[in-house]
Amino acid sequence: MSTHQSIVRAIDREAMAGWYRRTRERTRRLFEIPLDEVWYDRPIPLRNPIVFYEGHLPAFAVNTLVKLAQRGKGIDDHFESLFERGIDPEDETAVRDPAEMWPSREDVQRYGQEADALIERALLNLDDTDPVEVEAASNIVEHELMHQETLLYMFHNLPYSKKRNVIGGDSALSASPREKGLMRSGGCSIPPGPVTLGADGSSFGWDNEFPRRVVHVRTFDIDRFSVTNSEYLAYMNATGAKAPHFWSAVDGEWFWRGMFEMLPLPLDWPAWVTHDEAAAYARWCGRRLPSEAEYGRAALGASGGNFDFASFDPDPVGSHPDTASRWGVHDLIGNGWEWTSTVFDGFEGFRPMATYRRYSADFFDGQHYVMKGASPATARELVRPSFRNWFRGNYPYVWAKFRTVRQC
Repeated sequence: MSTHQSIVRAIDREAMAGWYRRTRERTRRLFEIPLDEVWYDRPIPLRNPIVFYEGHLPAFAVNTLVKLAQRGKGIDDHFESLFERGIDPEDETAVRDPAEMWPSREDVQRYGQEADALIERALLNLDDTDPVEVEAASNIVEHELMHQETLLYMFHNLPYSKKRNVIGGDSALSASPREKGLMRSGGCSIPPGPVTLGADGSSFGWDNEFPRRVVHVRTFDIDRFSVTNSEYLAYMNATGAKAPHFWSAVDGEWFWRGMFEMLPLPLDWPAWVTHDEAAAYARWCGRRLPSEAEYGRAALGASGGNFDFASFDPDPVGSHPDTASRWGVHDLIGNGWEWTSTVFDGFEGFRPMATYRRYSADFFDGQHYVMKGASPATARELVRPSFRNWFRGNYPYVWAKFRTVRQC
């Protein structure tokens, strides 16, 4: 049994290697978005340059599966140190100076190819009786799936002149539909009852998903739909609040700054905002953001709509009525992460995982908030009730929406 309570299960080595291979192929597709000349740029100022992430993903896999779990030899100790660890959005001391010498893209891609071959061999020879090896195998793929989404946050922040539109025939990277959604306001009363937080350990989970627990939630009223751009615009006009990061004013008109084009602000899309902005809106309404447990209770029976790289932008609110929860609450999974009021921390009994001890604990600082659900670019494998995402309250780049609640 691993340190954070996952249970070892026999795994299909061929299937695991195929999962890794498909994940790497999607990553390569995403790295086609930025033009070659911006490879050393930092689209998000407090993140490392794009070069770091193309090296980080294969280096993390080698460090975690081959060197840590299997106690084997890596490929290039310098690369595996240089690209070892990403950073927190506000940890300025960890950001490398863009003027610092980075390897050429050819060298990084050559390293990635060697790493892929090494990792596939390691997966095909995995010891499925060793809990650390089993944990490492899922760890490296889910880690890359999470980075695919955050890469898109970076590329979203690139000027249009510095990236290419890769939308095409691949359904995994397609344009968002533009049909009008269901624009109905109002709340939904959620009856009191239990909700399970965390994973049961029967399959891979990150350390912050354990140990599982049941929480009793009191009756509360929750918005049936996410707060829309139209509603957020009314709040801005009433209070003088600043516009969200994804809006731009042009000649007195508001526009949505999409991944590849500027659009007249779609009033029926969810407002993607920071936690701080969402909380301020909720206070203005005399309400608040839901807790993680309240979100879980409201989401019982919900399924995913706009997620798994279905689009680069939101769908109109309420476009997927067949995915609503048992209480009739819409868009809880997909179309944007859902901010909660819960400060990110470990559950009682938390223990760090063997293959990534710093994954969660470094962020138990009282400044990060739990997000639930999924965005349009959240991989299908990460969409599980126990999964917990988190960001700082003032981080503007995440694809996150919100809704409000009131205790009954």
